[in-house]
Amino acid sequence: MKVVLITGASSGIGAATARRFAAAGAQVILVARSADRLATLVDEIGDNAIAIPLDASDAEAVTSLRDTVLSNYGAPDVLIHSAGAGLWKTLPDTTPAEAQIMMNAPYFAAFTVTQAFLPAMLERRKGVIISINSPACYFAWPSSVGYAAARSALRGFSEALAQDLVGTGVSACHAVFGKVTSEYWQTNEGAEEKFPTLAALIPTMTPEHCAAALTQLARSPRHTLIQPFMLRVFVGVNALFPWLIRRLVRL
Repeated sequence: MKVVLITGASSGIGAATARRFAAAGAQVILVARSADRLATLVDEIGDNAIAIPLDASDAEAVTSLRDTVLSNYGAPDVLIHSAGAGLWKTLPDTTPAEAQIMMNAPYFAAFTVTQAFLPAMLERRKGVIISINSPACYFAWPSSVGYAAARSALRGFSEALAQDLVGTGVSACHAVFGKVTSEYWQTNEGAEEKFPTLAALIPTMTPEHCAAALTQLARSPRHTLIQPFMLRVFVGVNALFPWLIRRLVRL
């Protein structure tokens, strides 16, 4: 894990994961749109971190990112897709522009960054690609049309990528976490009230808990990581009895 590139690194899970990898001695490359936040995080982490502010869904900007990283550090050992945006709204309340923003991050950001770095990782026959997702990729709740669609796209991306990478030495991993303490709940007024009652049965995680799970996943890759345990239970129930989960998430 010499070189770790993290999108959405300016806050939440991305920032916590950057701190943890850097503490383990990795060189972390922090990508996000917020230059100020990235600069603050680099100051905190120190020499093991470099900030490259950009929109990870912008193909032209990511091409420049690729050239900079490959020239200075070589192919990343780990790619972590933590960039994500989302508003919980019904379809009539969601504008096309908002739907596009939600699709840009996480889906197009993960697609664009992976496409940029994958050839170098394949040539070296080593690397781990981790896409961080929401339970909405398995079951949608009311007022989540754009959000759930984008999260489902990211899940499909990771699933198909894993199939393409069999036998290459590069692994694609899909990490799904339940509710995580973050600024999202303060900056998106009303979102917490729209969370299904079912979520009360699933313990809330901190970004640091997620970061610990992600560093372990990078060391020992597997197809899917779902935490905490109760979320795994509900995902399993959904596979067997989707009609039941559809009813429960409406409560």
